[in-house]
Amino acid sequence: MKNLFPVRRSIMTAAAASAVALALSACGGGSNPLEEDTSGPAASSGAAGQLVVGSANFPESQIVGELYAGALNAAGIQASTKPGIGSREVYLKAVEEGSVDVVPDYSGNLLLAVDPEATAASADEIKDALPAALPQGLGVLEPAPAESKDAMVVTKATAEKYKLTSIEDMGPVCKDLALGANPEFAEREYGLKGLKENYGCEPKSFEPINDGGGPATLQALITDKIQVADIYTTTPSIEDNGLVVLEDPKNNFIAQQVLPLVSSDSVGQEAADVLNELSAALTTEDLVDLNRQVSGDEKRNAKDAAADWLKEKGFAE
Repeated sequence: MKNLFPVRRSIMTAAAASAVALALSACGGGSNPLEEDTSGPAASSGAAGQLVVGSANFPESQIVGELYAGALNAAGIQASTKPGIGSREVYLKAVEEGSVDVVPDYSGNLLLAVDPEATAASADEIKDALPAALPQGLGVLEPAPAESKDAMVVTKATAEKYKLTSIEDMGPVCKDLALGANPEFAEREYGLKGLKENYGCEPKSFEPINDGGGPATLQALITDKIQVADIYTTTPSIEDNGLVVLEDPKNNFIAQQVLPLVSSDSVGQEAADVLNELSAALTTEDLVDLNRQVSGDEKRNAKDAAADWLKEKGFAE
């Protein structure tokens, strides 16, 4: 299939599979988020010939998932959505097993998830490295210009107090700073481990906040419960609250272009072409605006915000 990168190996050991099973059972108060929901329109997910577009458990992923599904439906390819599946560890397994066909992902973090020893850092290097690293049955399509990177973010008051402009400046004072991020940040290569190895930064404490740098993370930061937060660069609250993004001179957080992670068994060339065309049109500025609509004061439904973008860009009528 043109544009659908080839795949070579599976990364799921028995232990990893067991861990994923535990993660699935832990989501939603013991319910499995991948089970069919028979309560509404989404009950048709997984019907013959229909693609299921999943998303992770934060708003931006759900927005991009709605963009993918909306573009596919507008092109005559039946697609339904299954939002909020969970962390990457969970949705990778879901795509491998075939309960989900497409999930938005981020190039750099996806590469590190499947190959923790990868050294690629630039967008082109990561694109070249991904095909050989992906598990059996998975592929990725073309990345978008849009990029949403993890970033170490502080308030202006904290930046002034500790004279912070970069993560490097955090090193000597890290012992005085509490850091908040998604729980997975504690284990991932670019998380606490990366901060220690690249910048000698070991925070006073780590506060797991499971909202992808969303409202709970923001509240903890501006009330000084934490002094540093991992917030994606496309999050409107950074600009809206005058927060400071610390520079990352050692590239602890590598390139993170938005791209579709797909099942190579179920996503055909026609669907791939639609998703590639959408990705080519999606910019970082678009993501910031869409995030503001959904996560800001307007509190728009992700599907409605996505539908308007698709009409504006000519993907739907």
